[in-house]
Amino acid sequence: MAETKREIERKYEATGDDVRLPDLTKVTGVAGVVDKGVAELDAVYYDTQDLRLAADSLTLRRRTGGDDAGWHLKFPVATGIRDEIRAPLSPDVPRTLAALLRSRVRDAQLTPVVRLLSSRHVRHLLDGDGTLLAEVSVDAVRAERLSPAPGATAAWTEVEVELADDVDPALLDRVEKRLRKAGLRPSHSASKLARALAETAPDTPDTPAVLAVEKAPAAGKTTDKITDKATAGDHVLGYLRAQRDALVDLDPAVRRDLPDSVHQMRVATRRMRSAFKSYGKVLDRTVTEPVGEELKWLAGELGVDRDQEVLTERLQGRIAALPRPLLLGPVRGRLRIWSVARRSGSRRKTIAVLDSKRYLALLDTLDALLAGPPLRPAARRPVAEVVPKAVLKDYDRLAGRIAHALELGPGGPRDLAMHDARKAAKRARYAAEAAKPALGAPAKKFARRMKAVQTVLGDHQDSVVAREALRGLAIQAHLAGESAFTWGLLHGQEAATAADRERELPEVWRKASRPGLRERLLA
Repeated sequence: MAETKREIERKYEATGDDVRLPDLTKVTGVAGVVDKGVAELDAVYYDTQDLRLAADSLTLRRRTGGDDAGWHLKFPVATGIRDEIRAPLSPDVPRTLAALLRSRVRDAQLTPVVRLLSSRHVRHLLDGDGTLLAEVSVDAVRAERLSPAPGATAAWTEVEVELADDVDPALLDRVEKRLRKAGLRPSHSASKLARALAETAPDTPDTPAVLAVEKAPAAGKTTDKITDKATAGDHVLGYLRAQRDALVDLDPAVRRDLPDSVHQMRVATRRMRSAFKSYGKVLDRTVTEPVGEELKWLAGELGVDRDQEVLTERLQGRIAALPRPLLLGPVRGRLRIWSVARRSGSRRKTIAVLDSKRYLALLDTLDALLAGPPLRPAARRPVAEVVPKAVLKDYDRLAGRIAHALELGPGGPRDLAMHDARKAAKRARYAAEAAKPALGAPAKKFARRMKAVQTVLGDHQDSVVAREALRGLAIQAHLAGESAFTWGLLHGQEAATAADRERELPEVWRKASRPGLRERLLA
């Protein structure tokens, strides 16, 4: 059984081998320092032969000694902050941890790459009540390279300050100030493993090295700088790489059931698929369309989980807003049972999808496509000649769908047309967001307008889905001998919401499509 701990720490090193801690009771808030003695730690770090985990600042180790012996998998959260997932000692990598690494490791083998022997002298910093504030350790480390190219060793001494749970991180600043006065400086390496890999790496061209790389931007965000010499191909591929990286990064978050992770992973799949369609003059559609279909499959499978989450939150909000006299029967209890049953099934299905051969094959396909992209002639042209036209093409597509939806009367056909317009609005928005590094403020403004249209159309579609769910809940309540009044009332509220969005759409679209939009994008 794995457990997770948020680790907030800082590392320091001295110019020489003699590391002496200053009197830390002089740090504001620290009333006492308790010497906890020396622990001998033996840790073996695992990775693929091409060091995929280290390249993404992940560490997987099997450690004995100390009070937390076991398997530890660490994911970076921010500078100096990592989530450490622990599992009991076992001969092989625990399945729970291996699953969290599957999107990166895939069919490769995890093997020992470095062994670290640390003699750790631990002190506890306490407040006036004797509560633990932080743990300060002086680690004398000896590293041995196990693979690839085993044999090299390195040794160093470092100081590590780890914050205790629920303690104000400002304490770390005060401790650091004291350590700096004593001649210590922040470590150049983010972790012991990173330093060990760097200092034991053989100087041969065939041996992979871990370089200091900047992580790809999060889903939907791209910080690629577009220069005057950048081509449309450079721009589109940079965006697609960011989404591929987001997909890989979000896989373990989904497995851990972290908030919003399913939604963000689904968005990454949609952004890639949308980019394939929007930039068909840059990338050959005959190659990207099959990949897009696989992305559509993945988004659909992930959507089972995400859509249930959104729908439940919507219905809970509706119920919470009702006056108590209008809540007839066990309304909240029935919704809870209904939601848990559907959520449980969808959760299992989501994990099964991420464990499937089809999903891993999709990740491999994306890697291969980005390594050898099917570029068309337009890919060699300047960004400004290609990207604005692609964005405006999606805009024209959206305009046609909205016009069609507004021509229809209320009912099923209009609901479907509004849903089609919503998908077109999302595609136009994604195209504009992808264009931001190239087009700047005009693309940002365009994306904001398309998002406003998408929001109206999205709320309309959510009301359609909610009405179907409410009808089902009303039937369940009736068959159980409960009053169906509240469910019918909520159904009526959702119908009124849909009507409001239909009346609102023409004005929102008028504002979004105001004159000058084309000229600004093409300028």
